[in-house]
Amino acid sequence: MLKFVKGYMENIEGVATYPMISLMIFFVFFVVLFWWVFTASKEYVKEVSEIPLDNNNQQNIEL
Repeated sequence: MLKFVKGYMENIEGVATYPMISLMIFFVFFVVLFWWVFTASKEYVKEVSEIPLDNNNQQNIEL
């Protein structure tokens, strides 16, 4: 089956660009994510990290 896929993919023109595009999307996403993490304010990070422990905002979920 792998030979079938490999043979089929070799016949498509410009197929080598798709892995490069996906690598670039992956790379740009994580660069932006790292940038956001390092530039986030400490107050925002502290506020968001305490949300699960906040008893005032919890809602009762009835199953």
